[in-house]
Amino acid sequence: MAAKRQRGERAGLTREQVLDSALALVDRVGLNGLTMRALGAELGVEAMTLYHYVPNKDALIDGMVERLFTAVHPAGPGGDWQAHLRGYAHGLRAALLRHPGVLPAVNRPAVTPAALDAAEAGLRTLTEAGFTIGDALDALNALTVFVLGHTAAEVAIGPDGPLPVDAGRHPLLVEAVESGAGLDDAARFTFAVDALLAGFDAVR
Repeated sequence: MAAKRQRGERAGLTREQVLDSALALVDRVGLNGLTMRALGAELGVEAMTLYHYVPNKDALIDGMVERLFTAVHPAGPGGDWQAHLRGYAHGLRAALLRHPGVLPAVNRPAVTPAALDAAEAGLRTLTEAGFTIGDALDALNALTVFVLGHTAAEVAIGPDGPLPVDAGRHPLLVEAVESGAGLDDAARFTFAVDALLAGFDAVR
């Protein structure tokens, strides 16, 4: 006799589909609008079906954060560690800009096995390149915190507008505004990431 399937299994869903739908929902309504009932409606199932994949809302949010980090984290030892971390930083910023509604939750510690696997892979990349475990963890954390802070500021401030500066009092700021120097978010981000990596290399 065949085992009775769970309701979530009858719905033909996967955990990844549930998490991706949650990200899409948060993009539209924000974290405060995320409920199991709203997500169930998004997927065309009853809210109770979702508990087959995530035990509660906290686990759902942890899974959403996991989806962002595991998609961009450096994976595996060997190769150019700076290229790994540079790709991670730019990939994480891009993912967060695509899903800015999740930003209030990304400071949660990694707790899911997949998220911890990603962190382990990043540490392995750095220790294989000659970092001590302490320096590797500090470097990975410092880079991650920078990416989160920079991206949150980009989202909060929005596109740069004219600065209310007086040419006599703030000539250098006026020069920057008129030339566009230092006003591009992506260029500023790249400059800072490269500077961080250079500093990490100096203490390696």
